[in-house]
Amino acid sequence: MKKLLVVFIFLCGFYSQSQEKKNVPLKNTQKGFFAVDYISVDMPTTVDGFNEIHMGLMGIHYNLAFDKFYTGLGMYGSVRGIRGGFFTLGVNAGFKNYLTDKVFIDTGIHFGGGGGAGAPDGGGAFILPHVNLGIQFKNFSFTTGYSYINFFDKGAIENQQLRLGLQIPINFSSANIKNSEQEFSGKELSTSTWSKKPIRTSFMLHLNNLSVVGNSKYGDGRSLAGSTIRLAGFELNSYINKNWFYFAKFDGAYDGIPAGYMNIILGAGYQFSFNNNKTNILTKFGMGAGGGGGVDSQGGVLLYPDISVEQHIVNNTYLSINKGLMMSPNSFFKSTTFGIGLKYYSNINGISEKSTDTKAVFKGIEVIIKQDAYLNAKRMTQPTENLHQISLQLNYHLNKNIYLAGQTSFANFGNAGAYAEGIVGVGLQSNYFMNNKINIFLQGLAGGAGGGNINTGEGFIIKPSVGFNYKLNSRLALRSTAGYIKAIGGALSSASISMGISYRISLLTTK
Repeated sequence: MKKLLVVFIFLCGFYSQSQEKKNVPLKNTQKGFFAVDYISVDMPTTVDGFNEIHMGLMGIHYNLAFDKFYTGLGMYGSVRGIRGGFFTLGVNAGFKNYLTDKVFIDTGIHFGGGGGAGAPDGGGAFILPHVNLGIQFKNFSFTTGYSYINFFDKGAIENQQLRLGLQIPINFSSANIKNSEQEFSGKELSTSTWSKKPIRTSFMLHLNNLSVVGNSKYGDGRSLAGSTIRLAGFELNSYINKNWFYFAKFDGAYDGIPAGYMNIILGAGYQFSFNNNKTNILTKFGMGAGGGGGVDSQGGVLLYPDISVEQHIVNNTYLSINKGLMMSPNSFFKSTTFGIGLKYYSNINGISEKSTDTKAVFKGIEVIIKQDAYLNAKRMTQPTENLHQISLQLNYHLNKNIYLAGQTSFANFGNAGAYAEGIVGVGLQSNYFMNNKINIFLQGLAGGAGGGNINTGEGFIIKPSVGFNYKLNSRLALRSTAGYIKAIGGALSSASISMGISYRISLLTTK
């Protein structure tokens, strides 16, 4: 009897431990590739007979790969000609079919919206199909071939051209969104597929001032020197090793000049750490595209040397102050920069071998592509009509019910091709209900917007909305909103609606 009692107690203890043991989420690896491409667009002759030089458009994309099919998102910006500040956003879809082990055919289409810099872009909607031949090398592939661009919504830009491209495979790992906020120790993950070196990343929200100097001008020839362009935006950093990193920086103007200026900068930097990693000095150099808001940046290429000082505040959050230059290569446009930001560091999709006691948590991420409509959007000189735009929103879940959001949008219908937004904010969402299919949310966003004759004053807007998600599967959900957009200092004051699709995953994060 005593032996049976001992066995019973042992089995109860074993059962209890097995019940308390947490199941480590399944790791899914998604194949994909980063791509850059360049096209030279023959611009139409103006009504007064002016033959404009070609506009060079540089594109950056990320595509998810599914066997031969791929789909993703991309942006284009002017880097040559006289249309600095011309930007677009769109979606990609295509097929890659290998003819040999090294040679493939790449056919696809890009659909999007955008424009700017006084270009004849109409409502902004355009298509860009291509048929390219590619050569696969060890770590990248090169493509070249035919493409065709058409701003078909009352725009005058239509041209066939050569397209040059470079593709670099970049895969990523994730877990199901339902695993978000699950917490594990390093020891619990040490024997799982998540036990590998993490990728160090950072995300920063910042305000930047461009103090314009030199012979910088507006597009109409007036001097821009002495003006201060106030920008709001965000920056993403990913570390190659302990010190070297590359970054992407996105900014839009909200004050100082007529609305519409924005810049997108890509680059690399080196970090020096002191005081037990609580104080950092970062040197950076970037290159990208910028313009709009009446600023004459010629073709749009901008250089960005910068130095930043960061000081630890709490947890993984740092206060950052930066000083640098933003200028065209020939100094036709030149400004000094001064900014301040809040930066958050995190290690993604791995755990350190030396830190088995480290706590790791899965964080929800949403990538949303949608179509917005503003009803009766007020113009400065043109008749009032509806405005439509293609929009990209990124959500980072602080917990199950609160998320941070960043959004960029570009007009594609409604006679406002140059209109664009760059806004950030916070959202609250419910848990899923109705057989775990639907949730509702409330969010408030604010930031810079302008262009396309839309009456946004100097560019600062607020954009509250409510909406719901309808879950299609573990990764995809339909998303719809209804809300309101108001320009502070401008006449834009409209009801808004949107419909789109959300791609939802969770990433393993550690401090």
